Amino acid sequence: MRGFFSRLVGSVGRAAAVVAVAVTAVGCAGTGNYPAAPVKASSPDYNYVVGPGDTLNIIVWRNPDLSLSVPVRPDGQVSLPLIDGLQAQGKNSAQIARDIEKELAKYVRDPVVTVIVTNFVGPYSEQIRVVGEAAKPQFLPYKQKMTVLDVMIAVGGLTDFADGNSATLVRAAEDNKRYKVRLHDLIKRGDIDANVEVLPGDVLIIPQGWF
Repeated sequence: MRGFFSRLVGSVGRAAAVVAVAVTAVGCAGTGNYPAAPVKASSPDYNYVVGPGDTLNIIVWRNPDLSLSVPVRPDGQVSLPLIDGLQAQGKNSAQIARDIEKELAKYVRDPVVTVIVTNFVGPYSEQIRVVGEAAKPQFLPYKQKMTVLDVMIAVGGLTDFADGNSATLVRAAEDNKRYKVRLHDLIKRGDIDANVEVLPGDVLIIPQGWF
């Protein structure tokens, strides 16, 4: 009987080892074949694009009654005195200012408008999304020269279960091309060479490690 149980325990142990090797192989196949993310990625001519949830501080020169702060509605539009339903989503602040000037010209002589964006959210297509084993998975508004380190600080770092060096960066600007990023080396070991820039629409996927 003892021989039977010895053989049974041995079989279970070998089966567990096979499963562990298979899981490890799958994990390596899923992350190991991606190239490292390029260190520099931002575009020097980037202009912030307004999205729902942003707040616009609109200043109409010599017309304080027409100057105010307004939120961008979920449909991407804003409502102003004398203007109802001006499209703001997908435009930068200068373009919105020119559109307001055009509409106000029907009522005000030679309007001069300045638009300042506050409470940045940005359009959905440009938000940075962090999913998986981050302390606070969430979306973030993109900012020029933003890096993976900036993103990880904003989401509170990695969980205790994260496999940070197997993280994947999915780049929407390159037809969802996947890159490997070394978050564990960057955050836990202070390897600044592992820090890379992100682009609008990037998705950072942090898998769980197998222990």
